[in-house]
Amino acid sequence: MMSLTGDGIFIGICVNISIALNINKERMNRMNQNVKDYVIEKVNELVNAPTCSPETKEAAKGWMAAVGTDKEAEETKALIAELEEDIMPIDTLIAFAGSEAGAKVFGEEKAKEVAAHGEEIKAAGAKYCDCPACAAVEAILAKKDEIL
Repeated sequence: MMSLTGDGIFIGICVNISIALNINKERMNRMNQNVKDYVIEKVNELVNAPTCSPETKEAAKGWMAAVGTDKEAEETKALIAELEEDIMPIDTLIAFAGSEAGAKVFGEEKAKEVAAHGEEIKAAGAKYCDCPACAAVEAILAKKDEIL
C-alpha cells in the first residue's frame, strides 16, 4: 500500500494522470470545436441553398441562433430531426422526377434530366439527392453522433 507521505510516487502518478486527462479534455474540446465549425459551415451552405425548404431553413437559422447558448442542445435535436425528415432519398427523387408531379415542378424535359441524373448518381453509390441543400444535409447528418 502506498503512502501519501512516502517517496511521492503516488502523488506523482496522480499528477501525471491529471495532466493526461486535462490534455485529452483539451484535445476533445478542439475536436468538438472543429466539428462544430464544420457543421456551422454546412448549415450556412444549407441556408443559402436555393433548394432548401422553408422549414429546413427555419430550423437551421434557429440552430445557428442557439449555438453557444443553453438552447444549443435542444435546437441541435430539432435541426437533426428536420434534416432527417427533409433529405431526399435518391429513389424518391427518381420516382418524383419521373412522375406527372415532377414534370409540373421541373418541366417535362428537365424532369427527364433530373431522373436520368438521379439514376446516374445512384449507380455511382449515392443514397440521396445531390442538390445543394441535400448535399449540405448529408454532410451535417454524417456528424450527427458528434454533435448530439
